Amino acid sequence: MSVIVPVHKVQGYIRQCLDSILDPDLPNLEVIAVDDRSPDGCGEILDEFAERDSRVRVRHLEENVGLGHARNVGLDMATGDYVWFFDSDDYATEGAVRAIIDRLEETRPDVLLFDYARAYWNGRVKRSVINHLFREPPAPDVFTLEERPSVLEMMMTAWNKAIRREFLLEQDLRFSGGYYEDLNVTYPILMAAERLSLLDRVCYIYRQRRRGAITRTTGAKHFDAFAQYDRVFDFMDRLGSKADPFRPLMFDRTIWHLLVIIERGDRVHDADNERFFAEMSKTYAKYEPEGHEPPDPEDKPFLADKHRMIKANDYRGFQRVRAQEAKHKARRKGHKITRAGRRGVRLSKDLAKERPYYRMQRRLPIDENLAVFAAYWFRGYACNPAAIYEKVRELAPHIRPVWVVKPGGRKTMPEGVDYVVFGSADYYRTLARAKYFVNNVNFPDEYVKRPGQVHMMTQHGTPLKKMGLDQMDYPVGANDMDFKALITRSDRWDYLLSSNPLSTEAWERGFPCDYEMLEIGYPRNDRLVNAIGDEEQRTALRAEFGVPAGATAILYAPTHRDYQRRYSPMFDIGRVMDQLGDDHVLLLRAHYYYKIANLAADMGWPEGRVIDVSRHPSVEDLAIASDALLTDYSSIMFDYANLGKPIVIYANDWETYKLTRGVNFDLTATPPGVVATTEDELVEAFVSRAAWSDAAAKDLANFKARFCPWDDGHAAERAVRRMFLGEKVPNPPQ
Repeated sequence: MSVIVPVHKVQGYIRQCLDSILDPDLPNLEVIAVDDRSPDGCGEILDEFAERDSRVRVRHLEENVGLGHARNVGLDMATGDYVWFFDSDDYATEGAVRAIIDRLEETRPDVLLFDYARAYWNGRVKRSVINHLFREPPAPDVFTLEERPSVLEMMMTAWNKAIRREFLLEQDLRFSGGYYEDLNVTYPILMAAERLSLLDRVCYIYRQRRRGAITRTTGAKHFDAFAQYDRVFDFMDRLGSKADPFRPLMFDRTIWHLLVIIERGDRVHDADNERFFAEMSKTYAKYEPEGHEPPDPEDKPFLADKHRMIKANDYRGFQRVRAQEAKHKARRKGHKITRAGRRGVRLSKDLAKERPYYRMQRRLPIDENLAVFAAYWFRGYACNPAAIYEKVRELAPHIRPVWVVKPGGRKTMPEGVDYVVFGSADYYRTLARAKYFVNNVNFPDEYVKRPGQVHMMTQHGTPLKKMGLDQMDYPVGANDMDFKALITRSDRWDYLLSSNPLSTEAWERGFPCDYEMLEIGYPRNDRLVNAIGDEEQRTALRAEFGVPAGATAILYAPTHRDYQRRYSPMFDIGRVMDQLGDDHVLLLRAHYYYKIANLAADMGWPEGRVIDVSRHPSVEDLAIASDALLTDYSSIMFDYANLGKPIVIYANDWETYKLTRGVNFDLTATPPGVVATTEDELVEAFVSRAAWSDAAAKDLANFKARFCPWDDGHAAERAVRRMFLGEKVPNPPQ
């Protein structure tokens, strides 16, 4: 079987798509991926798959031709007995490819139809509403459309069918351009087939993306449906009398689909509705079969009236019927409206509790030169926002930046940095009046984004772990997260920073909102890149931390474990430091989730050999001062790689972490250096100097090339020029 996958602007989904198809136990499979001049990282991802799996063939098109024509390119390349046209943002269910191939071998049909489910962005998965057609009445293994005409009522897409390739070529059918490129292929093959077969199994997951679906894009391109149905009826004319039994049902399906397009409200512009309706009337007059029986007025009164109005080309009458139908539905759902009304009352009460001062301030003009900065839930001055803040003061001196901090964070604020305390009147006034907002996490739910305010989300690390909506499959890591509320907060973003291609893929999946992705590198890493070779700075920082001259300083920065209630070191730090010897020092940086006064002293670890730097405000200082990094799954590894210094990964609970938190790639297969899974291996990595070996250096270079391609010391400048100065910046950097 040849699986044909046209690819365009789906870099967040294409890996799952291909992984779901490429069953490792199916050698008689080829995947033909057609890169339809995708402007994102899809082409590189496809090449990556082709390099490691000989069953994948990639064709890069020189210009964008659209889904239908890209399928034709793949069909011309295909060599399989059967072809399966697969959309690149969807995925197959586990075992589906094998089940389809097994059914094809059993029945040898011209067309095999199988079922699908819709997967919604909120995690809900729902099987097709017509799944009963696979069972009622029971179908023989092989049949014709005349024997089972209800097959025409199944989804008219290409992706729920495996088609015998020679049969398809014999019909001289090609996919066309436009939004409804499937129709002139999928209906005709059912009519022409001598052998049809069904597989009563959900094989395909049709992703209902929150944004980006072209068929839910309002515009004139939906008029394309008329040309596609013209092609279907032309094919029926060529079939002659063989098609006669299908004409009534095909006609009803056509009108049904055109009604869906005009009535959904998100496809045809209101100004074009009357013109679309007129084209429907022409189609009705042109293709209504002789003796056609319209819908039964007793059974479906509104549908019967709509047919009558379409046939008469009475648009005003059609509007009246729709209005009557809407009133009828509203009356039937009256009890639901009452409950919704009560919810509205409760919402109004909630709004009444809103701080009057904040509400009053939002009525005043926005200060075009005021900017709000925050990091880590108002913990203090840090991370990407701090780097952008410093560049704002340099490049946009007309902007007045103000930080938001919690009361406990005031003492950590650098001298000369203006700030307001979270919850104060100054805070609410600043929140209400500022033009710009920069944060590495979301602002609280009480923040109301006013028209004209601009928000930049910087994030605070490259996502090795699953983030956003991707966490829905990992309830331990999600920890009862309200994903609807998360997406509502994320809808505020105007700009979202990405530090590397992996981040772009993860953010597009995890936060499917309407922002501009800035693939510009991480501003906080500018300092690391610019500090390379600065021995004076490094020496001063080591003295500040108490690192003895000549000692190897290891920065130990582990991540948070969602399956742990409190911080617990993953190895015996005292024992490991004893084995490393007096010439090694551990700079211990506990995750900020843990409130620990002085972990080193509390645990009785060697004095002066384990230095607790958890409260130091700048992790960049620690990275510059150290000689090597020891971490597990923390995003610090991606930043630290810029320095070119050794990295050791301690992955003793990798399988547990994968299952509970979810990961975006296999760190143990493509590490930034040595990977240790036991204490003995961890000690050996440093004692034997394996962390400094040529092999480790090669792994680090590959890791840096993959995950630090845009960190060149100018990321903060690009962020400021784009957001505060309104300039276009290279995206990603050249």
